[in-house]
Amino acid sequence: MWGIAALMAGEQAQTTTFTPDRLPIGNVDQWAESINTNGPVLFPGLGTTSGERTIVLDHNGTDSERGWVVYYAFPADRDVTCAIEQVVGTDTFTDCDGRKISVEDLAPPTNGEYPIIEDRVALFIDLGERANDVTTTVGTSLP
Repeated sequence: MWGIAALMAGEQAQTTTFTPDRLPIGNVDQWAESINTNGPVLFPGLGTTSGERTIVLDHNGTDSERGWVVYYAFPADRDVTCAIEQVVGTDTFTDCDGRKISVEDLAPPTNGEYPIIEDRVALFIDLGERANDVTTTVGTSLP
C-alpha cells in the first residue's frame, strides 16, 4: 500500500493539445451532392493555431461513401507559399502564377490528413500529425 502511495505522489505530467484531431464536416450525402454540383470545398487554417494549413475536400463518383479525397491548397509542383483561388462552382483553381489547374493538380497531404466516414453517414477529416502543434505539459509533484 505504501508503494502505491509513493508512486502516486511522484511527478505526474499531463499534455494538452490545443488543436483538434479531426474536423467534423457533416452528412456524407449532402456534402457529396454539394461538391459534385459546386466543386471542391476549401477549409482554411485547419489544425493549427496559426492558420497556416488549408485543405481542399473533393468527392468523385456517385457513391457518397466512397471517392473522398483531400489535398493541400497549393499546386503539387509548388510549395505552400503558392496560394490558390477557386474558380467559383468548378474544380478548377488559379495558382500564384496565374495558371489554371484542376483539383487533381493540388498537393497531396503529407502529414496523414484523410477523409473518414463514420456509421455510413458522418464525414470527418482526420487532421493527421501536426508537428507544430502548440502543447502544454503540466508537471505536478505532490508532497
